[in-house]
Amino acid sequence: MTTKQKRLRQLTPLELQIMKVLWDSGPSNVQAVQSKLSPKLAYTTVQTMLNVLHRKGHVKRSLHGKAYEYEPLLTRDNASTNAIRDMVERLFGGSVEALLMSLVKNKELRPKNLAKLTALIEKHEREENNDRD
Repeated sequence: MTTKQKRLRQLTPLELQIMKVLWDSGPSNVQAVQSKLSPKLAYTTVQTMLNVLHRKGHVKRSLHGKAYEYEPLLTRDNASTNAIRDMVERLFGGSVEALLMSLVKNKELRPKNLAKLTALIEKHEREENNDRD
């Protein structure tokens, strides 16, 4: 995948804000999305952004009466995975270990959290080993 293709998967800040409304509220028309955004944006701006998300394949739309209703196709988990991958690639040369070391060094990951992370890693490794058997 090229860098340009990776960037297309990334949500802009405004796209992310709109996706959060759809993830939290479910299928919504432009007016419903607009009413939940802060700061308030023009109706046409929200409509344009929903159409951009539709063209990118992040939402689907269906006509209900005279208005389109938009529903997320991109899940919150997939969006976060894409954003994390992009950040790790750009800032840490693709090294997840470097990211974790940075979090520890900057005291973003406390000993209590490290213990939880260690337990999660061990659980994941056990599950992988069970899948191989």
